Amino acid sequence: MQALDSIVDVSRNPITDGPFLAQCKQTLDEKGALVLHHFLRPEALEGIKREGDENQHLAYYTQSSHNVYLQKPDPSLSDSHPRNRQIVSSKGCITDDQIPADSALRVLYDAPEFRAFLCEVLGEQQLYPYADALSSINLHYAGEGQELGWHFDNSSFAITLLIQKPEAGGVFEYVENLRDADSGDMNYSGVEKLLDKTLEPKKLGIEAGDLVLFRGRNAIHRVTPTQGDTTRMLVVLAYNSQPDIALSETARMTFYGRV
Repeated sequence: MQALDSIVDVSRNPITDGPFLAQCKQTLDEKGALVLHHFLRPEALEGIKREGDENQHLAYYTQSSHNVYLQKPDPSLSDSHPRNRQIVSSKGCITDDQIPADSALRVLYDAPEFRAFLCEVLGEQQLYPYADALSSINLHYAGEGQELGWHFDNSSFAITLLIQKPEAGGVFEYVENLRDADSGDMNYSGVEKLLDKTLEPKKLGIEAGDLVLFRGRNAIHRVTPTQGDTTRMLVVLAYNSQPDIALSETARMTFYGRV
C-alpha cells in the first residue's frame, strides 16, 4: 500500500494543516472554485497517466445532446429558448472497476486524511463512495474535437484531477452564480447571453497534477474542444454525503454503456 505522502505533495499542499484548510475553505466559499497546483507528486502523476494510456482501449465513448439544465425539453417553450437550446458533449470514460487495484487513485480516494480534508473544505459531515461498482472513480478521455458542453451540475460539488493536458483547447470555462437552483431562479436571460457569446466566462488555469474542487450547481461551466493529437485525461473522484447511494441504472447505461 502506497503512503499518501508518496502521492500528494504535502509540502506544497499540507492537507492536514489547520491554516491551510481554512484558506482552502475560504477560497472555495468565495470563488466557487479551488485549484491546488502540483497536488500530485510527479511520480504518482506519471503512474496514473501510464494507467490511463494502458486502459484507454476499455473506454466507453458517448456523444450526447442536452440543454444546460440537463433536463428534458420544455414543450411550452420554443426550441431556441435557453431552456431548450441543445448543447453537445462527447467523451470517453473508464469506470471504477477498470481502475487498477494498486492504482494511486484508489489510495488517494480511500485515504482518511484526504476525505477529512474534503469534508472540512466542502463543509460536509462525512463522504461515502458510490454503492455501485462503476461510479466512484472515473477517468475521462477527450480526444481531438471532443468537449464538455455548457451545463449546470445536479450535485453541489465536483472533485477532479487533471492528468494530461492537451496541446490546445480543453479549457475549463465558467460563470459563477449564474442561477439560484434552490430558489428556482433559472436566469434564462443570463444563460442566453452566455450562449450568444455576449457574456464573457472566466477561465481556470489548470495544469496536469492539479486538484480542482468546484461548486457547479449554480455555476454554469464547460470544457472547450480538445485540439491536437494529445488526449485530455481527467479523473473525477465522486463521493456522496450519504451512504449506500448508487447512480441510477439509466444514468449508468447513458454514461458507461453498462450497469
